[in-house]
Amino acid sequence: MSHQIKGSTAVVTGGQRGLGKAIVDELLARGAGKVYATSRSPEPSTDPRVVVVQAEVTDAHSVDKLAELAGDATIVVNNAGVTGGKSLLSSDLDEIRSVIETNLFGALHVTRAFAPQLAGGGTLVNIASVLSWLPGFGAYGISKAALWSANNSLRLELQNQDTDVIGVYLGYTDTSMVADLDVPKNDPADVARQIVDGIESGAAEVLADELTRQARVGAFA
Repeated sequence: MSHQIKGSTAVVTGGQRGLGKAIVDELLARGAGKVYATSRSPEPSTDPRVVVVQAEVTDAHSVDKLAELAGDATIVVNNAGVTGGKSLLSSDLDEIRSVIETNLFGALHVTRAFAPQLAGGGTLVNIASVLSWLPGFGAYGISKAALWSANNSLRLELQNQDTDVIGVYLGYTDTSMVADLDVPKNDPADVARQIVDGIESGAAEVLADELTRQARVGAFA
């Protein structure tokens, strides 16, 4: 099911930096009328179409307040995420738990809060990773593999209310999260363009780069 961007209202968590900001910019470039951009430490926006909201996705009360404020949104992008917990054996267990809490349960908090208003043609986008299918990346990998599974289950649970669920999967992308890594990286603007294309077309998945496409096939070979 397609979703018209022009004139729409969207929510992008973690929408003031990195890929989140690129998604906000792309939505606005395609004609979105309003975008709520969340951050733990928000900064003012010079664009009147952007509503900056302080929100913590792991806090149910904060998420409920966001859903109440953004009651006109029909597109929700779960982009907020953290890294950490590199070793499942030696990293602090609380750090591992915190990564999963943000990347998986944070997305579920937002999804559950916004699901009622996405009925009848809304779109939910969950940003996962190529690490959904590749081992060796500790808590972050676990959280993204779990989010991949959640995307598939949410798609089934929400199809009866005509809500699209799009899983987004990508390799290293040029944001502050991986700034210290000397590896080839995607352009966030290009990934954002693919994501908004997916919203417009009603795609089930967005595989943003060749590495991700290969990993997706290899995982089920």
